[in-house]
Amino acid sequence: MSGPTTSATQAYGIDIGGSGMKGALVDARTGELLTERLRIPTPQPSTPKAVGKVVGELCAQAGSPRLVGTTFPAIIQHGVARSAANVDHSWIGTDADKIFTDASGAEVYVLNDADAAGLAEVRFGAARDVGGLVIVLTFGTGIGSGIFVDGRLVPNSELGHLQIDGKDAERRAAASARERENLSFEEWAKRVNRYLQHVEALFTPDLFVLGGGVSKRSDKWGPLLDVKTPIRIAKLLNNAGIVGAAIAAVERHGE
Repeated sequence: MSGPTTSATQAYGIDIGGSGMKGALVDARTGELLTERLRIPTPQPSTPKAVGKVVGELCAQAGSPRLVGTTFPAIIQHGVARSAANVDHSWIGTDADKIFTDASGAEVYVLNDADAAGLAEVRFGAARDVGGLVIVLTFGTGIGSGIFVDGRLVPNSELGHLQIDGKDAERRAAASARERENLSFEEWAKRVNRYLQHVEALFTPDLFVLGGGVSKRSDKWGPLLDVKTPIRIAKLLNNAGIVGAAIAAVERHGE
């Protein structure tokens, strides 16, 4: 049976996370979710075959959409995973586009998860209509980053792996570091501030957008940050990856 018609302005967005994989149909003109989000736990181990199977299941439950965008927690170059910081290492060198296309029967486009979240924030969230250099940072298990110049994505920036005081920045300043070391928000904010000052010194951005799950509690740590660059808290929260993935699929499909 053929699936629902996916117009040139709509795509099914899938956000692949460490614990769950979520999907919904998105109107790329508005960023609106047109269906309820579906969620399936991320398989463990998260091998290409296992994750591909879940992508196929999500698409099947959604009525087999024809155009799909997916996020993935890795460097993605021309559809191929070039890193595997928080997923099974067998992904390195794997053509993620092909894995997900074969599993779903749809036309699938894959991009880095932080790039997708940033794209959503630039188009419909905290950085909408902001020109110049915008850096979107997501604080979770690691620190994801999206760099945008006048609204155009510079992909795969991986600023979470900057070295600060001899350590990967995300080891000290990711949200997981606060939980792992049982830090107060004040203690953690000092680390985040140190990290932002370092990024600021390298890039001199016009705006920081800070997201990730911890952004829901930004009132606890946001006011403690002290950098020259204006800061805004991400608006799309849990929908950012889904929306950004769908936007990327629609735009790349139209190229």
